[in-house]
Amino acid sequence: MIIALVLLAFLKPVACAIFIIIFDFYWIIRTTYLTMLLVLARHKLASEKDKDWLKACRELKPPGKWEKLYQLVLFPVYNEGPEVLRPSLEALKKSHYPKDKIIVVLTFEERNPRCHETALKLEKEFANVFSACVATFHPDGLPNESRTKGANATWGGKFARKMVDQRGIDHASVIISCFDADTCVEPEYFGCLSYSFLTLDKPHQASYQPMPVYNNNIWQAPSFARIVEISASFCQMIESMRLEKFVTFSSHSMSFKTLVEIDYWPVDMISDDSVIYWKAFLFYNGAYKVVPLYITVSMDVAYSSNIFKTMAVQYKQKRRWAWGVENFPFLVSRFLSGSRIRWFVKLRRAGQLLESHVTWAVWAVILVLIGPLPLFFGGHFFNQMAIGYNLPKITGLLVNATLFTSFIWIVLSRSILPPRPKGVSRLKNILMVLEWFSVPFIILVLGSTPALDAQTRLLLGKYMEFNPTQKGIK
Repeated sequence: MIIALVLLAFLKPVACAIFIIIFDFYWIIRTTYLTMLLVLARHKLASEKDKDWLKACRELKPPGKWEKLYQLVLFPVYNEGPEVLRPSLEALKKSHYPKDKIIVVLTFEERNPRCHETALKLEKEFANVFSACVATFHPDGLPNESRTKGANATWGGKFARKMVDQRGIDHASVIISCFDADTCVEPEYFGCLSYSFLTLDKPHQASYQPMPVYNNNIWQAPSFARIVEISASFCQMIESMRLEKFVTFSSHSMSFKTLVEIDYWPVDMISDDSVIYWKAFLFYNGAYKVVPLYITVSMDVAYSSNIFKTMAVQYKQKRRWAWGVENFPFLVSRFLSGSRIRWFVKLRRAGQLLESHVTWAVWAVILVLIGPLPLFFGGHFFNQMAIGYNLPKITGLLVNATLFTSFIWIVLSRSILPPRPKGVSRLKNILMVLEWFSVPFIILVLGSTPALDAQTRLLLGKYMEFNPTQKGIK
Protein backbone atom coordinates (compact mmCIF):
# COMPACT_ATOMS: atom_id res chain seq x y z
CA MET A 1 0.00 0.00 0.00
CA ILE A 2 2.76 2.42 0.93
CA ILE A 3 4.82 1.72 -2.21
CA ALA A 4 1.68 2.02 -4.37
CA LEU A 5 0.84 5.42 -2.89
CA VAL A 6 4.39 6.72 -3.37
CA LEU A 7 4.29 5.63 -7.03
CA LEU A 8 0.82 7.13 -7.40
CA ALA A 9 2.06 10.46 -6.02
CA PHE A 10 4.85 10.45 -8.61
CA LEU A 11 2.87 9.18 -11.63
CA LYS A 12 -0.66 10.39 -10.90
CA PRO A 13 -0.48 13.18 -8.29
CA VAL A 14 -4.13 14.19 -8.79
CA ALA A 15 -5.37 10.65 -8.07
CA CYS A 16 -3.06 10.44 -5.06
CA ALA A 17 -4.30 13.81 -3.78
CA ILE A 18 -7.93 12.66 -4.09
CA PHE A 19 -7.10 9.54 -2.06
CA ILE A 20 -5.31 11.59 0.60
CA ILE A 21 -8.23 14.03 0.91
CA ILE A 22 -10.68 11.14 1.32
CA PHE A 23 -8.35 9.50 3.85
CA ASP A 24 -7.94 12.77 5.79
CA PHE A 25 -11.72 13.19 6.12
CA TYR A 26 -12.06 9.52 7.08
CA TRP A 27 -9.40 9.98 9.75
CA ILE A 28 -11.07 13.10 11.16
CA ILE A 29 -14.35 11.18 11.50
CA ARG A 30 -12.59 8.15 12.95
CA THR A 31 -10.58 10.07 15.57
CA THR A 32 -13.67 12.03 16.62
CA TYR A 33 -15.66 8.81 16.98
CA LEU A 34 -12.90 7.06 18.93
CA THR A 35 -12.46 10.07 21.22
CA MET A 36 -16.18 10.01 21.98
CA LEU A 37 -15.87 6.33 22.91
CA LEU A 38 -12.88 7.15 25.13
CA VAL A 39 -14.88 9.81 26.98
CA LEU A 40 -17.73 7.33 27.52
CA ALA A 41 -15.33 4.62 28.72
CA ARG A 42 -13.60 7.04 31.11
CA HIS A 43 -16.99 8.11 32.48
CA LYS A 44 -17.97 4.49 33.05
CA LEU A 45 -14.66 3.78 34.74
CA ALA A 46 -15.11 6.78 37.04
CA SER A 47 -18.72 5.88 37.88
CA GLU A 48 -17.77 2.33 38.96
CA LYS A 49 -14.46 3.18 40.63
CA ASP A 50 -15.72 3.35 44.22
CA LYS A 51 -18.41 0.68 43.97
CA ASP A 52 -18.46 -1.97 46.71
CA TRP A 53 -18.43 -5.02 44.47
CA LEU A 54 -18.31 -7.57 47.27
CA LYS A 55 -21.47 -6.05 48.72
CA ALA A 56 -23.07 -6.40 45.29
CA CYS A 57 -21.99 -10.07 45.27
CA ARG A 58 -23.54 -10.66 48.69
CA GLU A 59 -26.85 -9.26 47.48
CA LEU A 60 -27.08 -11.73 44.60
CA LYS A 61 -29.69 -14.49 44.70
CA PRO A 62 -29.36 -17.22 45.83
CA PRO A 63 -27.25 -15.92 48.75
CA GLY A 64 -23.75 -17.31 49.27
CA LYS A 65 -23.24 -18.08 45.60
CA TRP A 66 -20.10 -15.97 45.34
CA GLU A 67 -18.52 -17.68 48.35
CA LYS A 68 -18.06 -20.86 46.32
CA LEU A 69 -15.77 -19.09 43.85
CA TYR A 70 -11.99 -19.44 44.00
CA GLN A 71 -9.63 -16.92 42.45
CA LEU A 72 -6.58 -18.57 40.88
CA VAL A 73 -3.89 -16.00 40.06
CA LEU A 74 -1.11 -17.07 37.71
CA PHE A 75 2.08 -15.02 37.34
CA PRO A 76 4.30 -16.22 34.46
CA VAL A 77 7.80 -14.97 35.38
CA TYR A 78 10.87 -14.73 33.17
CA ASN A 79 13.71 -12.78 34.81
CA GLU A 80 11.75 -10.49 37.14
CA GLY A 81 13.07 -10.42 40.68
CA PRO A 82 11.36 -9.91 44.06
CA GLU A 83 11.39 -6.13 43.55
CA VAL A 84 8.89 -6.58 40.67
CA LEU A 85 6.76 -9.42 42.04
CA ARG A 86 6.49 -8.23 45.63
CA PRO A 87 4.31 -5.15 44.85
CA SER A 88 2.01 -7.37 42.77
CA LEU A 89 1.61 -9.83 45.65
CA GLU A 90 1.16 -6.98 48.12
CA ALA A 91 -1.68 -5.66 45.95
CA LEU A 92 -3.33 -9.10 46.13
CA LYS A 93 -2.83 -9.04 49.90
CA LYS A 94 -4.72 -5.73 50.08
CA SER A 95 -7.59 -7.16 48.06
CA HIS A 96 -10.98 -7.12 49.78
CA TYR A 97 -11.67 -10.64 48.55
CA PRO A 98 -11.31 -13.43 51.19
CA LYS A 99 -7.67 -14.55 51.11
CA ASP A 100 -8.60 -18.17 51.80
CA LYS A 101 -10.27 -18.17 48.37
CA ILE A 102 -7.19 -16.88 46.53
CA ILE A 103 -4.61 -19.33 45.15
CA VAL A 104 -1.38 -17.84 43.75
CA VAL A 105 0.91 -19.72 41.38
CA LEU A 106 4.27 -18.23 40.37
CA THR A 107 5.57 -20.05 37.30
CA PHE A 108 9.26 -19.30 36.75
CA GLU A 109 11.49 -20.06 33.78
CA GLU A 110 13.99 -22.72 34.87
CA ARG A 111 16.65 -21.16 32.64
CA ASN A 112 16.75 -18.07 34.85
CA PRO A 113 19.59 -18.73 37.36
CA ARG A 114 17.92 -16.55 40.04
CA CYS A 115 14.50 -18.22 39.84
CA HIS A 116 14.84 -20.58 42.84
CA GLU A 117 16.21 -17.83 45.07
CA THR A 118 13.36 -15.48 44.11
CA ALA A 119 10.75 -18.20 44.57
CA LEU A 120 12.04 -19.14 48.02
CA LYS A 121 11.92 -15.53 49.23
CA LEU A 122 8.38 -14.91 48.03
CA GLU A 123 7.00 -18.25 49.21
CA LYS A 124 8.29 -17.51 52.71
CA GLU A 125 6.80 -14.01 52.71
CA PHE A 126 3.35 -14.91 51.41
CA ALA A 127 2.87 -18.58 52.33
CA ASN A 128 0.38 -17.79 55.11
CA VAL A 129 -1.38 -14.89 53.39
CA PHE A 130 -3.39 -16.78 50.76
CA SER A 131 -4.98 -20.19 50.49
CA ALA A 132 -1.73 -21.10 48.73
CA CYS A 133 1.24 -19.27 47.26
CA VAL A 134 3.47 -21.73 45.45
CA ALA A 135 6.13 -21.67 42.77
CA THR A 136 6.73 -23.99 39.85
CA PHE A 137 9.55 -24.03 37.34
CA HIS A 138 9.07 -24.36 33.59
CA PRO A 139 11.82 -26.54 32.07
CA ASP A 140 13.63 -25.19 29.04
CA GLY A 141 13.53 -26.96 25.69
CA LEU A 142 10.36 -29.04 26.01
CA PRO A 143 9.22 -30.69 22.74
CA ASN A 144 7.13 -28.53 20.37
CA GLU A 145 7.59 -25.44 22.54
CA SER A 146 9.09 -22.03 21.82
CA ARG A 147 10.53 -19.70 24.43
CA THR A 148 7.30 -17.78 24.92
CA LYS A 149 5.18 -16.54 27.79
CA GLY A 150 2.37 -18.83 26.62
CA ALA A 151 4.53 -21.93 27.11
CA ASN A 152 5.38 -20.82 30.65
CA ALA A 153 1.74 -19.97 31.41
CA THR A 154 0.59 -23.37 30.11
CA TRP A 155 3.09 -25.13 32.37
CA GLY A 156 1.77 -23.09 35.31
CA GLY A 157 -1.85 -23.75 34.33
CA LYS A 158 -1.30 -27.52 34.27
CA PHE A 159 0.48 -27.32 37.61
CA ALA A 160 -2.45 -25.34 39.02
CA ARG A 161 -4.89 -27.96 37.72
CA LYS A 162 -3.16 -30.61 39.84
CA MET A 163 -3.48 -28.37 42.89
CA VAL A 164 -7.17 -27.70 42.25
CA ASP A 165 -7.88 -31.39 41.68
CA GLN A 166 -6.02 -32.44 44.83
CA ARG A 167 -8.18 -30.03 46.83
CA GLY A 168 -11.35 -31.38 45.27
CA ILE A 169 -12.35 -28.00 43.84
CA ASP A 170 -14.70 -28.01 40.85
CA HIS A 171 -13.07 -26.37 37.81
CA ALA A 172 -16.34 -24.53 37.15
CA SER A 173 -15.95 -22.74 40.50
CA VAL A 174 -12.49 -21.37 39.68
CA ILE A 175 -11.72 -18.13 37.83
CA ILE A 176 -8.13 -17.89 36.63
CA SER A 177 -6.40 -14.55 36.15
CA CYS A 178 -3.20 -14.59 34.12
CA PHE A 179 -1.22 -11.51 35.14
CA ASP A 180 2.07 -10.04 34.02
CA ALA A 181 4.64 -10.07 36.82
CA ASP A 182 4.21 -6.33 37.45
CA THR A 183 0.38 -6.31 37.53
CA CYS A 184 -1.09 -4.67 40.62
CA VAL A 185 -4.85 -5.08 41.10
CA GLU A 186 -7.32 -2.72 42.75
CA PRO A 187 -8.72 -3.93 46.12
CA GLU A 188 -12.14 -4.48 44.52
CA TYR A 189 -10.86 -6.29 41.44
CA PHE A 190 -11.91 -9.81 42.41
CA GLY A 191 -15.27 -8.58 43.68
CA CYS A 192 -15.91 -6.91 40.32
CA LEU A 193 -14.72 -10.02 38.48
CA SER A 194 -16.91 -12.34 40.59
CA TYR A 195 -19.98 -10.14 40.13
CA SER A 196 -19.51 -10.08 36.35
CA PHE A 197 -18.97 -13.86 36.28
CA LEU A 198 -22.05 -14.63 38.40
CA THR A 199 -24.42 -12.28 36.57
CA LEU A 200 -23.54 -13.47 33.05
CA ASP A 201 -25.86 -15.96 31.35
CA LYS A 202 -22.96 -18.09 30.10
CA PRO A 203 -20.01 -17.18 32.34
CA HIS A 204 -17.78 -19.96 30.99
CA GLN A 205 -18.11 -18.59 27.47
CA ALA A 206 -16.43 -15.27 28.22
CA SER A 207 -13.11 -13.72 29.15
CA TYR A 208 -13.01 -10.78 31.53
CA GLN A 209 -10.80 -7.83 30.63
CA PRO A 210 -9.88 -5.07 33.12
CA MET A 211 -8.58 -1.68 32.00
CA PRO A 212 -4.76 -1.72 31.97
CA VAL A 213 -3.01 1.47 33.06
CA TYR A 214 0.75 1.84 33.18
CA ASN A 215 0.90 3.76 36.42
CA ASN A 216 3.35 1.94 38.69
CA ASN A 217 6.31 4.13 37.72
CA ILE A 218 4.76 6.68 35.38
CA TRP A 219 6.08 9.74 37.25
CA GLN A 220 9.66 8.50 36.84
CA ALA A 221 9.40 7.40 33.19
CA PRO A 222 10.73 9.52 30.27
CA SER A 223 8.20 11.75 28.51
CA PHE A 224 7.78 9.82 25.26
CA ALA A 225 7.47 6.50 27.16
CA ARG A 226 4.64 7.97 29.22
CA ILE A 227 2.79 9.15 26.12
CA VAL A 228 3.11 5.76 24.43
CA GLU A 229 1.82 3.83 27.45
CA ILE A 230 -1.02 6.27 28.19
CA SER A 231 -2.08 5.96 24.56
CA ALA A 232 -2.01 2.15 24.89
CA SER A 233 -4.27 2.39 27.95
CA PHE A 234 -6.66 4.68 26.09
CA CYS A 235 -6.79 2.32 23.11
CA GLN A 236 -7.89 -0.50 25.40
CA MET A 237 -10.54 1.73 26.97
CA ILE A 238 -11.83 2.58 23.49
CA GLU A 239 -11.91 -1.09 22.49
CA SER A 240 -13.96 -1.87 25.61
CA MET A 241 -16.77 0.19 24.08
CA ARG A 242 -16.63 -1.77 20.79
CA LEU A 243 -17.65 -5.20 22.01
CA GLU A 244 -17.90 -6.65 18.50
CA LYS A 245 -14.10 -6.21 18.17
CA PHE A 246 -13.00 -6.58 21.80
CA VAL A 247 -10.21 -9.14 22.33
CA THR A 248 -8.22 -10.04 25.44
CA PHE A 249 -5.01 -8.09 26.03
CA SER A 250 -2.23 -8.48 28.58
CA SER A 251 -3.61 -9.28 32.06
CA HIS A 252 -7.10 -10.80 31.97
CA SER A 253 -9.31 -13.48 33.54
CA MET A 254 -11.44 -16.42 32.40
CA SER A 255 -13.11 -19.62 33.61
CA PHE A 256 -10.61 -22.26 34.63
CA LYS A 257 -13.00 -24.89 33.28
CA THR A 258 -12.83 -23.26 29.86
CA LEU A 259 -9.05 -22.93 29.97
CA VAL A 260 -8.67 -26.65 30.65
CA GLU A 261 -11.17 -27.58 27.91
CA ILE A 262 -9.40 -25.53 25.22
CA ASP A 263 -6.01 -26.95 26.30
CA TYR A 264 -4.45 -23.84 27.78
CA TRP A 265 -2.37 -21.21 26.00
CA PRO A 266 -0.46 -21.81 22.77
CA VAL A 267 3.11 -22.93 23.48
CA ASP A 268 4.60 -21.80 20.16
CA MET A 269 3.08 -18.35 19.56
CA ILE A 270 4.14 -14.94 20.86
CA SER A 271 0.71 -13.27 21.08
CA ASP A 272 -0.66 -15.64 23.72
CA ASP A 273 -2.93 -13.11 25.43
CA SER A 274 -5.05 -12.63 22.29
CA VAL A 275 -4.71 -16.14 20.84
CA ILE A 276 -6.28 -17.60 23.98
CA TYR A 277 -9.43 -15.63 23.10
CA TRP A 278 -9.43 -16.97 19.54
CA LYS A 279 -8.92 -20.53 20.78
CA ALA A 280 -12.03 -20.19 22.97
CA PHE A 281 -13.93 -18.44 20.15
CA LEU A 282 -13.23 -21.39 17.85
CA PHE A 283 -13.97 -23.98 20.56
CA TYR A 284 -17.43 -22.50 21.17
CA ASN A 285 -18.10 -21.96 17.44
CA GLY A 286 -18.20 -18.17 17.78
CA ALA A 287 -20.32 -18.10 20.97
CA TYR A 288 -17.55 -16.55 23.07
CA LYS A 289 -17.00 -12.93 24.04
CA VAL A 290 -14.90 -10.56 26.13
CA VAL A 291 -16.63 -8.76 28.99
CA PRO A 292 -15.04 -5.41 29.92
CA LEU A 293 -14.38 -4.81 33.61
CA TYR A 294 -14.39 -1.09 34.34
CA ILE A 295 -11.74 -1.40 37.00
CA THR A 296 -8.02 -0.86 36.51
CA VAL A 297 -4.96 -3.03 36.86
CA SER A 298 -1.72 -1.10 37.09
CA MET A 299 1.56 -2.10 35.42
CA ASP A 300 5.02 -0.65 34.76
CA VAL A 301 5.94 1.79 32.03
CA ALA A 302 8.68 0.11 30.00
CA TYR A 303 11.88 2.18 30.03
CA SER A 304 15.60 1.88 30.63
CA SER A 305 18.57 3.83 31.97
CA ASN A 306 18.80 6.39 29.13
CA ILE A 307 16.64 7.73 26.31
CA PHE A 308 18.20 5.58 23.58
CA LYS A 309 17.84 2.35 25.54
CA THR A 310 14.29 3.37 26.43
CA MET A 311 13.52 3.90 22.75
CA ALA A 312 14.82 0.39 22.03
CA VAL A 313 12.79 -1.14 24.89
CA GLN A 314 9.61 0.60 23.74
CA TYR A 315 10.21 -0.32 20.11
CA LYS A 316 10.72 -4.01 20.88
CA GLN A 317 7.63 -4.08 23.09
CA LYS A 318 5.43 -2.49 20.41
CA ARG A 319 6.89 -4.76 17.75
CA ARG A 320 5.98 -7.75 19.91
CA TRP A 321 2.43 -6.41 20.27
CA ALA A 322 2.26 -5.86 16.51
CA TRP A 323 3.34 -9.47 15.99
CA GLY A 324 -0.26 -10.19 16.97
CA VAL A 325 -0.85 -10.15 13.21
CA GLU A 326 0.07 -13.86 13.47
CA ASN A 327 -3.48 -14.28 14.79
CA PHE A 328 -4.79 -13.68 11.26
CA PRO A 329 -3.31 -16.80 9.61
CA PHE A 330 -4.01 -18.77 12.82
CA LEU A 331 -7.69 -17.79 12.70
CA VAL A 332 -8.32 -17.96 8.95
CA SER A 333 -6.65 -21.35 8.54
CA ARG A 334 -9.03 -22.75 11.15
CA PHE A 335 -12.00 -20.99 9.59
CA LEU A 336 -11.18 -22.82 6.36
CA SER A 337 -10.70 -26.21 7.99
CA GLY A 338 -14.39 -26.89 8.58
CA SER A 339 -15.37 -24.68 11.51
CA ARG A 340 -19.13 -24.58 12.16
CA ILE A 341 -19.12 -20.81 12.58
CA ARG A 342 -21.36 -19.00 10.10
CA TRP A 343 -19.57 -17.60 7.04
CA PHE A 344 -20.61 -14.00 7.54
CA VAL A 345 -19.24 -14.16 11.11
CA LYS A 346 -15.97 -15.59 9.78
CA LEU A 347 -15.68 -12.83 7.18
CA ARG A 348 -16.55 -10.11 9.67
CA ARG A 349 -14.11 -11.20 12.39
CA ALA A 350 -11.27 -11.96 9.96
CA GLY A 351 -11.86 -8.62 8.23
CA GLN A 352 -11.83 -6.74 11.55
CA LEU A 353 -8.60 -8.43 12.59
CA LEU A 354 -6.86 -7.71 9.30
CA GLU A 355 -8.13 -4.11 9.11
CA SER A 356 -6.85 -3.29 12.58
CA HIS A 357 -3.33 -4.50 11.80
CA VAL A 358 -3.18 -2.91 8.33
CA THR A 359 -4.40 0.41 9.73
CA TRP A 360 -1.85 0.18 12.54
CA ALA A 361 0.96 -0.22 10.01
CA VAL A 362 0.05 2.45 7.46
CA TRP A 363 -2.05 5.26 8.92
CA ALA A 364 0.78 7.34 10.41
CA VAL A 365 2.90 6.90 7.26
CA ILE A 366 0.03 8.08 5.04
CA LEU A 367 -0.78 11.11 7.22
CA VAL A 368 2.77 12.25 8.01
CA LEU A 369 4.91 11.19 5.03
CA ILE A 370 2.73 10.48 2.01
CA GLY A 371 0.28 13.36 2.49
CA PRO A 372 2.69 16.07 1.21
CA LEU A 373 4.08 14.00 -1.71
CA PRO A 374 1.61 15.18 -4.43
CA LEU A 375 2.72 18.76 -3.76
CA PHE A 376 6.39 17.77 -4.23
CA PHE A 377 5.91 15.52 -7.24
CA GLY A 378 2.99 17.30 -8.89
CA GLY A 379 4.99 20.23 -10.20
CA HIS A 380 3.89 23.77 -10.93
CA PHE A 381 0.80 22.75 -12.91
CA PHE A 382 -0.57 20.59 -10.09
CA ASN A 383 0.01 23.34 -7.54
CA GLN A 384 -2.03 25.75 -9.67
CA MET A 385 -5.01 23.37 -9.78
CA ALA A 386 -7.87 23.65 -7.31
CA ILE A 387 -7.02 20.28 -5.75
CA GLY A 388 -3.37 21.29 -5.32
CA TYR A 389 -4.46 24.60 -3.76
CA ASN A 390 -6.91 22.92 -1.34
CA LEU A 391 -4.79 19.94 -0.29
CA PRO A 392 -2.77 21.93 2.31
CA LYS A 393 -6.01 23.51 3.62
CA ILE A 394 -7.58 20.08 4.14
CA THR A 395 -4.40 18.88 5.81
CA GLY A 396 -4.66 21.92 8.09
CA LEU A 397 -8.22 20.90 8.92
CA LEU A 398 -6.90 17.49 9.93
CA VAL A 399 -4.28 19.14 12.13
CA ASN A 400 -6.93 21.30 13.85
CA ALA A 401 -9.16 18.28 14.46
CA THR A 402 -6.17 16.39 15.85
CA LEU A 403 -5.35 19.27 18.20
CA PHE A 404 -8.93 19.27 19.50
CA THR A 405 -8.98 15.52 20.16
CA SER A 406 -5.47 15.73 21.64
CA PHE A 407 -6.72 18.33 24.12
CA ILE A 408 -9.40 15.87 25.27
CA TRP A 409 -6.81 13.10 25.57
CA ILE A 410 -4.56 15.39 27.63
CA VAL A 411 -7.39 16.16 30.06
CA LEU A 412 -8.32 12.49 30.37
CA SER A 413 -4.69 11.47 30.84
CA ARG A 414 -4.52 13.67 33.91
CA SER A 415 -7.53 11.91 35.37
CA ILE A 416 -5.89 8.47 35.40
CA LEU A 417 -2.56 9.57 36.87
CA PRO A 418 -1.74 8.43 40.40
CA PRO A 419 -0.90 11.13 42.96
CA ARG A 420 2.43 12.88 42.43
CA PRO A 421 5.03 11.15 44.63
CA LYS A 422 7.07 13.07 47.18
CA GLY A 423 10.32 14.26 45.68
CA VAL A 424 8.83 14.85 42.22
CA SER A 425 8.74 18.55 41.30
CA ARG A 426 5.43 20.29 40.62
CA LEU A 427 6.94 21.44 37.32
CA LYS A 428 6.53 17.83 36.16
CA ASN A 429 2.81 18.57 35.79
CA ILE A 430 3.59 21.20 33.15
CA LEU A 431 6.05 18.89 31.39
CA MET A 432 3.42 16.14 31.26
CA VAL A 433 1.18 18.46 29.25
CA LEU A 434 3.87 19.85 26.92
CA GLU A 435 5.14 16.37 26.10
CA TRP A 436 1.99 15.72 24.07
CA PHE A 437 3.48 17.91 21.31
CA SER A 438 5.84 14.99 20.59
CA VAL A 439 2.91 12.82 19.45
CA PRO A 440 3.56 13.17 15.65
CA PHE A 441 7.10 11.87 16.13
CA ILE A 442 5.96 9.10 18.47
CA ILE A 443 3.15 7.77 16.28
CA LEU A 444 5.54 7.41 13.36
CA VAL A 445 8.56 5.93 15.16
CA LEU A 446 6.72 3.83 17.78
CA GLY A 447 3.38 3.47 15.97
CA SER A 448 3.57 2.42 12.34
CA THR A 449 7.25 1.44 12.20
CA PRO A 450 7.14 -1.49 14.68
CA ALA A 451 4.00 -2.78 12.96
CA LEU A 452 5.66 -2.60 9.52
CA ASP A 453 8.70 -4.34 10.99
CA ALA A 454 6.64 -7.17 12.51
CA GLN A 455 4.44 -7.70 9.46
CA THR A 456 7.40 -7.70 7.06
CA ARG A 457 9.19 -10.27 9.23
CA LEU A 458 6.11 -12.50 9.12
CA LEU A 459 5.81 -11.99 5.35
CA LEU A 460 9.42 -13.11 4.83
CA GLY A 461 9.18 -16.00 7.29
CA LYS A 462 11.69 -14.42 9.68
CA TYR A 463 9.84 -15.48 12.82
CA MET A 464 10.42 -13.54 16.00
CA GLU A 465 11.33 -14.90 19.39
CA PHE A 466 9.50 -13.69 22.47
CA ASN A 467 11.26 -10.57 23.71
CA PRO A 468 10.27 -9.95 27.34
CA THR A 469 9.91 -6.32 28.34
CA GLN A 470 12.33 -5.00 30.91
CA LYS A 471 10.55 -4.46 34.22
CA GLY A 472 11.46 -3.17 37.62
CA ILE A 473 12.77 0.36 36.94
CA LYS A 474 10.97 2.75 39.28
